[in-house]
Amino acid sequence: MLDFEEELKNFQPSMEIGNVEDAIGREDLTDMTDLMMELLNNK
Repeated sequence: MLDFEEELKNFQPSMEIGNVEDAIGREDLTDMTDLMMELLNNK
């Protein structure tokens, strides 16, 4: 059996995950609400 407590103590987050989080945080992401508001405002 796995000892989950021991595995959590040894956990090291991946460097790529931190880079992805930073990249997503800096992006101005358009979501469906933004698209719908733009469509409604252009009518």
